[in-house]
Amino acid sequence: MITQIKDNYCAPKVAQGAFYKKFVLFLCYRMRAVQTHTETKGWEATDTLTTTDDSCSLIVWNDEVNTFEWVIETLMEVCGHTEQQAEQCSMIIHTRGKYAVKEGSYDTLKPQCDAITERGINATIEVFER
Repeated sequence: MITQIKDNYCAPKVAQGAFYKKFVLFLCYRMRAVQTHTETKGWEATDTLTTTDDSCSLIVWNDEVNTFEWVIETLMEVCGHTEQQAEQCSMIIHTRGKYAVKEGSYDTLKPQCDAITERGINATIEVFER
């Protein structure tokens, strides 16, 4: 049995309790339901999975070793950023500690991440959900 929690989120009806409430909230976050009005004036819930190629971020981390010029040059050469983009990214990296300098598929970002780390700059790839 499916219960509508809010808008397009749904979760199974479970017993009341702290664990189950957390479980329901988790399911609400993870499951999306497309609800369609049927001919019998009822609601039908259908789970959908959506994936895109742009599901990863290339994160560059701040350190006390690399200079702004080196990070800017690296972002321009490896990621194809303009000088202004690379400068802005390096400032954000410096002030916030990390920044997603590029988004795309894992296969696209992996060689760029490797090229950045080979230059002595800390970089990782993070998968995110929309």
